[in-house]
Amino acid sequence: MNPLGLRSVNVTRYVEPLREGGSLPAIVEADDDFSYVIKFWGAGQGKKALIAELIGGELARAMGLRVPELVFMTLDDSFGRMEADEEIQDLLKFSVGLNLGLHYLPGSITYDPVVSVAEPLESSKVVVLDSLITNIDRTARNTNLLNWNKELWLIDHGASIYFHHSWDNWQEHATRSFPAIKDHVLLPRATELHKAAATIQETISDSMLKDIVDTIPDIWLSDDAHEVTAEERRRVYLEFLRIRLSQLDSLVTQADDARKASI
Repeated sequence: MNPLGLRSVNVTRYVEPLREGGSLPAIVEADDDFSYVIKFWGAGQGKKALIAELIGGELARAMGLRVPELVFMTLDDSFGRMEADEEIQDLLKFSVGLNLGLHYLPGSITYDPVVSVAEPLESSKVVVLDSLITNIDRTARNTNLLNWNKELWLIDHGASIYFHHSWDNWQEHATRSFPAIKDHVLLPRATELHKAAATIQETISDSMLKDIVDTIPDIWLSDDAHEVTAEERRRVYLEFLRIRLSQLDSLVTQADDARKASI
């Protein structure tokens, strides 16, 4: 299943690691002659980080936010044998198979809250998105935002949807508030939260959520430690997102209160 129509490419050259990323993502070239930032399923958070990246990125795109194109990237076993760095060699060896790539944005710069571009409605949409997907990793210390061609672009949603690192009580996680929003780097600029929420409620349909969840590859949903099918996992992700959307008003109120308290 791939209802979103994400493209699939093969990695042809490992260019360089991005050491600022905790999971050692890297710039690679693919057989479509484009460059990508690849996120490896053999990295620390494994396939769950790729699932969160896919859900967060495509949900953001559906909201009209800018996200580099996501593609499925196949890595063969030849790369690990050619790499001199043992840490990277192990990462490549454990990541043979299906990984996730983001189109590389050459010349982009890391978002700086002092000087970078971020419009109020756009900032508000990002804050609402991150409240929905429980993204704890968009702070001033690590913005996971880029400015490219004077536009704001979202990257790295791998720390989102963290309930799936322990499947127990996922329903409780779905209904929780999100106090970490007070540290969001865009919160001071998010002055149109209620307008953003209304737009998102009009835009994000249940069928859209289902298409996003159905695009998760079966192989990323496998778990040798639990006898749970890929479809059962997808059902939980879909229901989690439905519940979060139903909590949107209270999440927005929490974010708006946090913004006002910080002024």
